[in-house]
Amino acid sequence: MIFLILIVCGLAAGTVAGLFGVGGGILFTPILFILFSSVGLENPATWAIATSLFCTFTASISSSIQQRNEKNFYWKQGVIVGVFGSVGVYIGKQVVLSPFYTEDVFVLVFSLLLVFVAILFFRRSSKDVTLLITNKTISIPKAAGAGGIGGFIAALAGVGGGIVLVPIMNLIYKLRLIKAVSISSMAIVLISFSGWMQFALLAGQPDGITPYTLGYVDFGSGLPLVIGAFAGGFAGVRVGHSVSQLTVQVGFGVLILAIAALMMMQLINS
Repeated sequence: MIFLILIVCGLAAGTVAGLFGVGGGILFTPILFILFSSVGLENPATWAIATSLFCTFTASISSSIQQRNEKNFYWKQGVIVGVFGSVGVYIGKQVVLSPFYTEDVFVLVFSLLLVFVAILFFRRSSKDVTLLITNKTISIPKAAGAGGIGGFIAALAGVGGGIVLVPIMNLIYKLRLIKAVSISSMAIVLISFSGWMQFALLAGQPDGITPYTLGYVDFGSGLPLVIGAFAGGFAGVRVGHSVSQLTVQVGFGVLILAIAALMMMQLINS
């Protein structure tokens, strides 16, 4: 039964991601957090973060393959950003595993992240977005800064880090948007892989809600989400081509508020 529910949730998440152009992690994390909290799993936020990073890693491979097929593949710069991102993940993981990072703090951090994503979405959709191109590449110090921040956010929220990597490289470093997205896609592969592996290798953790767990990663819960998301993503992109930009903007705003409200309600009721 849980497998079928997760397939359906994955379909919904993939459809929404394809429609609004957002990453899977921003949807995988709340779905898993609500699921793990509802069954009374200990440390549901940590389980949700770790398992969502596994889902994001699986989905990000597809994104990088697509970038390569479209001749928009900057793997060297992506690897550099991703390596520094792995360091950021390690630092973020220490915060997540500390007594300070309670479920209340997690919900607050994720809710603020949702607001940040919404602001970026509307900014990207407006006509005055800064897309000036002044640089063709990024230096090692800049790659370290972007990767470190992206990896840190990834560990705190269970996302790939692209929601901060792309704005940093495009709006601050002045890279072409298409190149920033490509570099981010490759970096996310390494960041999310490092993330779920670091959480998976933590010994002595109790079982998740399925028998297929390692550390804090519940593969039995993550794989159905990924399968559903891949199928739903195509439907979301197709629907997005047939609706107006205004409808997409309003729908995204409602989605953001609904996710934040659901997570807070789950926390209150737990």
